[in-house]
Amino acid sequence: MDDDRWDDWPERWVGTDCDVRAAVSAIPREAKDGFRYDEVPWQRFRHFYGPGEKIPGLLATLASGDAEAADGALRQLWTSLHHQGGTIAVGALAVPFLLRIAATARPELRAQTLRLVAEIGRCQHMGDGSREGLLQVAEEPLMIEGSTMCPVDWTIQAARQAVTDDLHLLLPLLSDPDPEARSVTAYVLAAATGELSHVSSALQSRLAKEDDAVVRVSLILAIAQLAREHQDEHAPKWARGLWSDPRRPPEVRIGAGLAWLCLVTDPAPDELRALLTDPSTRQYDGLLQPVPWLTWIDPTGVGVRSCIDEMLTANSPRKTVLDDPWCGAPSS
Repeated sequence: MDDDRWDDWPERWVGTDCDVRAAVSAIPREAKDGFRYDEVPWQRFRHFYGPGEKIPGLLATLASGDAEAADGALRQLWTSLHHQGGTIAVGALAVPFLLRIAATARPELRAQTLRLVAEIGRCQHMGDGSREGLLQVAEEPLMIEGSTMCPVDWTIQAARQAVTDDLHLLLPLLSDPDPEARSVTAYVLAAATGELSHVSSALQSRLAKEDDAVVRVSLILAIAQLAREHQDEHAPKWARGLWSDPRRPPEVRIGAGLAWLCLVTDPAPDELRALLTDPSTRQYDGLLQPVPWLTWIDPTGVGVRSCIDEMLTANSPRKTVLDDPWCGAPSS
């Protein structure tokens, strides 16, 4: 980038055809609802393995009645839009349609479709289970995606705005019959950038009646992520109230303990350290592995334990994860 053309990059791209945020915001609501892919400028952006014009065909197949073809299309979308933890601009254009497909199409693919939405709108966390990194969403401002030279955070911003614009599709999915879908819905909602009190209230209401351990922890981390990013000063007290209450289910206390550590910079109190390192909590390592935030920390099945170790131990080595979380299978 020592060429004069890059002297004012990326400022000169703001609002241009290279700005995916402008492209996503310009998609009419009618085009989204009607799946009118031809009104979207796919040709402006590549996916990881080819031209963006290939994406609408995969979306159409995902929404089709052919179960086998839809499953294959979703796998291809994962490969095309999410590579080794990274996101790419054309993925943000797909988010409004992925949300509509998740809400209305094949229920058995709902969770993984929503998971893709969440990963498109999140930084390359790559196994970062630290207090600073677990709930981080935004990317470094000058981080670029190599094949498009677009700022990664622009993609994340565009995807998050698309999520916020379609909260009416997501909030009902907190009551989906499938626990995995409820869990991943919380993961997506944690990326919202508007109507924050409404979203947080919906997550809290669901937590009050949720009986699935994985979903409970996902809801707690979603509430904490929103609170952390938007500096809700009441959140640490809320999280501490959960983890310090012995009447709460163990998974709630574990999840709230992780949330509290991410919300404050204080050293872990002895009470919390004892809770998280108690040998009896190890039985929850495998149980809570499907929590979306934790799956990335260590895909071998000990994400919770790795996260606890990193948060409680100074200068812990960070693990690198290269596989996509598609049913435990590595990306091709």
